[in-house]
Amino acid sequence: MTPTFHPPNAARAQHDRWLLQRMADGDPHARDALAERFMPLARKLAHRYSCGHDTYDDVFQVACIGLLKAIDGFDVGREVAFSSYAVPTIVGELKRYFRDRTWTVRPPRDLLERALRIERAGERLSEKLHHAPTVGQLAEALGLTAEEVLEGLEAGRAQHGASLDSPFDRGDETRTLGDLFGDVDSGFERAEERVLTEQLSRGLCERDREILRLRFEEDLTQSEIGSLLGVSQMQVSRLIRSAIERLRAVAAHDEQMALV
Repeated sequence: MTPTFHPPNAARAQHDRWLLQRMADGDPHARDALAERFMPLARKLAHRYSCGHDTYDDVFQVACIGLLKAIDGFDVGREVAFSSYAVPTIVGELKRYFRDRTWTVRPPRDLLERALRIERAGERLSEKLHHAPTVGQLAEALGLTAEEVLEGLEAGRAQHGASLDSPFDRGDETRTLGDLFGDVDSGFERAEERVLTEQLSRGLCERDREILRLRFEEDLTQSEIGSLLGVSQMQVSRLIRSAIERLRAVAAHDEQMALV
């Protein structure tokens, strides 16, 4: 690899252009030298755009990707400094990362970008004022209305979701956010069936109703039912079959009558 050196400030722009020209001419070592030369720029932008919820390493990697895209996409024939092209390229890559990868619920693009602006402005103002800025201070700093700031702050809450297993109350870790959500009561699904079965069973004799109750409600075996009633297991089996057949006959009759 070609040795990297850092010339005085007055000669750096010329040196950068020389490296860019070498890369355009096919020198792979020039690309590595440019990446190392502008790595501090990528690091500075990563610090500026990293948020408390995101690890700096992830954001720095995204900034490095933006730097490489800037190196590969720069037109050496342009009469501009490379940094003037690299900064918006890296920032664009960072914004796309925050917009597309870090939000649990993705709001509209303009609202998302506003939420990020508000978050960064809040961090800057907190350092300057030594306390959290008010909505009015954020609005003044960003040239927004108070309503727009409030909307952005609300959208910012969608960036990171909370686990349903996380404690709902810090003083009581046994209760979780999931406890706030209702659950499906399986009893509702069987309510109509129970009512219908009760209505149909009125046409059976008391012994048949008791046998069906013991078998399907108490979940006793046919032998256990026979022991309780003093009959054989075979008799219990026949009684269950005949009782179910009568229930089906009554149900079919009622359905037919309902269609008349």
